[in-house]
Amino acid sequence: MTLTQIGHSTIETVEYVGGLTIQFGRGVAAVFRLNPFRGSRLRWHTTIRQMAVVGVEALPVVCLISGFVGLIMALQGAYELKKFGALQYVVSLVGVSITRELGPLMTAIIIIGRSGSAFAAEIGTMTVTEEVDALRTMALEPVDFLLVPKLVAMMVMMPCLVIAADTAGILGGAVFTYASLGMSLRNYLSITSEVLLLRDIITGLIKSLAFGMIIVQVGCFEGFHVRGGPEGVGRATTKAVVQSIFLVIIADLLFTAFFYLFWS
Repeated sequence: MTLTQIGHSTIETVEYVGGLTIQFGRGVAAVFRLNPFRGSRLRWHTTIRQMAVVGVEALPVVCLISGFVGLIMALQGAYELKKFGALQYVVSLVGVSITRELGPLMTAIIIIGRSGSAFAAEIGTMTVTEEVDALRTMALEPVDFLLVPKLVAMMVMMPCLVIAADTAGILGGAVFTYASLGMSLRNYLSITSEVLLLRDIITGLIKSLAFGMIIVQVGCFEGFHVRGGPEGVGRATTKAVVQSIFLVIIADLLFTAFFYLFWS
């Protein structure tokens, strides 16, 4: 890679981060301006529909995948722990790993595939067909009109999905402990409640809010910056998924390091 290519890549990265940061600021400012007691501009019908799409429709697949992940975690943990005669620690392994890490992360990846790509495709199509320009002509800010309902819906539904994913993952681990150890569901849940701390659950919920913010911002940003017609929409959708997963992993690393250093 030549020096010129490195320079172009650096400039593109800085421009991307800068544009995403500006959009983030506008979106958050628009959310704080909402006031339902004095005629808020939030499109409540659209927001509720987005909640149904982002949350309710995603609930079955989130619970199914999280349940399987919990079962896999129990199987993999038992494979090593049985060497030391410590199979009983599978319960704590599944509970802590699901609530602190795998529940929020798996939920975010699923929502990226379902909703993040849909956000980019929807807004990208509106950009190509000049509907976004039409909104500006009518003195409607596209961020307020298009992004804010999705952002509010995501901030409400992501913690709910993570709680459902945590529950499904823990129950997935219960299937293994019942089959291998003969442990009843009541005993399993009792041990899990003793092992889990409130901060474990709160950690996952805080991560879910950050992940939801990233998914909405990246999906909408790619949609607003589509170029090149239908092919551009496809490229923006793909880029939104890739960038969202990358940024979610980076955010997960930063949050995990922060909680390890300052809240452990």
